[in-house]
Amino acid sequence: MQFDPHHLAALSGVLRHGSFDAAANALHVTPSAISQRIKVLEERVGSTLINRGTPCTGTPHGLRIAKHAEDIGLLENALTRDLQLEASDAQRHLRIAINADSLATWFVQTMVQLPDILFDLELDDQDHSADWLKRGAVSAAITSTPSIPGCDAYPLGAIRYVATTSPEFHNRWFSEGITQDSLNTAPCLVFDTKDGLQRDWMAAQGAPRATPPSHYLPSTHAFVDAAVAGLGWGMNPEPLVRRALRRGRLVPLNDRATWDVPLVWQVSRVLAPALKPVTEAVVQSARAALVQP
Repeated sequence: MQFDPHHLAALSGVLRHGSFDAAANALHVTPSAISQRIKVLEERVGSTLINRGTPCTGTPHGLRIAKHAEDIGLLENALTRDLQLEASDAQRHLRIAINADSLATWFVQTMVQLPDILFDLELDDQDHSADWLKRGAVSAAITSTPSIPGCDAYPLGAIRYVATTSPEFHNRWFSEGITQDSLNTAPCLVFDTKDGLQRDWMAAQGAPRATPPSHYLPSTHAFVDAAVAGLGWGMNPEPLVRRALRRGRLVPLNDRATWDVPLVWQVSRVLAPALKPVTEAVVQSARAALVQP
């Protein structure tokens, strides 16, 4: 089946902007034209592509076709670059799965190097971001998975974590050291249900079965703020807490027990040539910011 580029643009526009009216404004057509294009596309595919609502969202088929449209744009942009043709004014969209701590510490520097690309970032734990690539929902991902079938892998280095909390919290709960009992009772900070860093670190300290009372804070910077405020202890990226540690606002639970999480840039092999400038920028930024072996 061949897709009409105007139909693909309409679908992508609705899903990106959240409504038919906003898509019409972005594409400089009328809302009725967008509606008609979506209707024809749905009839050709034989299924609903958009969940009408506020905002509009994509069905599984709709999201997959919209991703296909983005891939076409990236490939056309690469061909234009390789043949040294006159580039269009349209900016290309790139969807990437990325962990929140990479976004908070170093990935923005990558984005700055690529002004011709508009990024759609899907946040997920580094242990789960590979799933986005496997189901074709993104073109590339930052993962902790060494390799994914059908993808090119580029080791980036490791993001270093430190188990940190406020001095007051440390004195209250860990004055007698890090023990099974103290780790089992001191409140812990957890990013979300996928976050296993605290559990892994406790296992390395000899407490694999510790189940502390936990606060769930799905925000990288709020995670640091909560540790500073003495709400609990948690694994924070070393670059984010470096200044607070120097100033004594945070202290490590164990200054000899940092935790390194290796990261890998995985890019769909089909799109790898088109995304070569992105890969180069990602590798350059990561290797300047992450711990290298």
